[in-house]
Parts: sequence; structure tokens; C-alpha cells
Amino acid sequence: MAGKGLNPLSASQLRREISSRNLVRGDEQEREVSYGGSASVIWQEWEDGHGNFLRASWTRIVARPEWKQRLKKAYTASRFVPRAGDRRRFELECANSSDALLMNIFCYPRVLTNPRVCALLGVEPGLVPEFGFGPGIPLHKGTDRTEIDMKIGDLLVEAKLTEGDFQRAALRLLARYRDLEDVFDVERLPQANGSVLSYQLVRGVLAAHACSASFLVLCDQRRPDLGERWFRVLAAVRDAGLRTRLGFLTWQELSATLPRPVRKFLEEKYGILG
Repeated sequence: MAGKGLNPLSASQLRREISSRNLVRGDEQEREVSYGGSASVIWQEWEDGHGNFLRASWTRIVARPEWKQRLKKAYTASRFVPRAGDRRRFELECANSSDALLMNIFCYPRVLTNPRVCALLGVEPGLVPEFGFGPGIPLHKGTDRTEIDMKIGDLLVEAKLTEGDFQRAALRLLARYRDLEDVFDVERLPQANGSVLSYQLVRGVLAAHACSASFLVLCDQRRPDLGERWFRVLAAVRDAGLRTRLGFLTWQELSATLPRPVRKFLEEKYGILG
């Protein structure tokens, strides 16, 4: 699944590549480098922009309150940034952030009026994306408040870039979901040591079922391991009708449909070639 001309990379290899690309971008005063197992570049806001965002995307993000609020998502690795107490860092400031990549693309002017983009996603032109959408997946008692990365109309999107996997959860936690056995042949879900692998994907499919929506997994073509994890989950879905609403797309495939300034930015900053 890596595609012709693209070498498969591990999560850490892709993280290092993106970090090295970002180290040669912009002004050194606008970025920091974390330490630890795998260094990451952390960008800062400047007078009329942000080093981690396309200027046109950034202008639209800060002008729309619900998009701007997404910028406050916590950065869990803040403790690895030198002078961690100087200021608060946020997840979308990290060069490896899949959420930032998602917003760079879908907050760019007129992207969601582009017929090629909309046809690829299967959405109507002119819709406004919602980031950090809470689908309210039914549990046996209450609802799951976990967020989905993006919602466009009836499409839910889970985006990944340098994350190691789709997380795992104990079977007993998965059993909380009311519709689990209606949606999945649970025995066919990928499992190890009493846990279900790719928990985020299982949860996304359950969200699509609960919302009568489609669900799309968006990953880097250089990470075939993530695609393989997705298709293992897909094979456990019982309902053929639901399976037709579940999809997989790469950043590279999406890039090929985007405006030239966005394609150039994705190539320079992330190594994503359409």
C-alpha cells in the first residue's frame, strides 16, 4: 500500500523526516525542538501567522471561533520541550500533528467548493467542516463523549500521520458499547492479550453506525501499517450496507486534488507528494 516510488516508513522514521523538513523552514525564533525518544518541532504564532499553518488557512481559522477553539487542544508531550514552564504548548503547534495537517487543508479557502475534492470525499460542495466532533456513541449506560477529528456533512474523518497505531482497549471497555455485537463480529476483530487493537477505528465505525454517517480513515501512503490495521477492522464489520460507507484515503491522493499553494506546502513541510 505504500505505492510505487514511496518507501514504507515506520512512525518514528516519518516523524524524523517531517521534523528534519521543519528544521529548515522559517525563522529559528519561531520554533522549538523537543527532546526525548523522538524529537519534534514545535512552532509558535507570530504577528500575522503561525509557522505550522498556511497563512490563508491560519487567517480563516482565527476568524472562526469554533475553529480557533481547536487550537487549544492540549499537547501531551509538553514536558519534553525545553523551558516547558515558559508558556503553554498546544498539540496543533507540533509539526507532526495530524490535526494541524487536517486544518491546513480543509480550512484553506474554497477547498470544499472544489468538485474534485468533494467527489473524492463523497460530500456535497460548500459544506463547512467541524473539528473535534462528538458523535455521542451509545453505551449500555450513557454515551461515549470521545471526539472524531472532523465532520463534513454526513462524513466522519479520522486522520493520522506519525501516530504509532490506532490505540488499543481492553475487551471489557469495548463491551460498554450498546451496538458492538450488532456492528461487529467481535471474534474477528484484531486482538492481543485480552485487548482489542485499533480501538479508535472500532469506535469510528460505531460512530458511523450511530449517526447514519460515512467514516473515512485518512493516513499517509508511506505508512502501509495503518492501512493494514484498518482493513483488519473492516473485515469484522457485519453489515454490508455499513461497509459501503467506510473508506480509506491517503494524504497523497487528497493532495493531487488540492490547489497549487497547498500542494507546495504539503510537499515542503510533510514530504507529501500528490
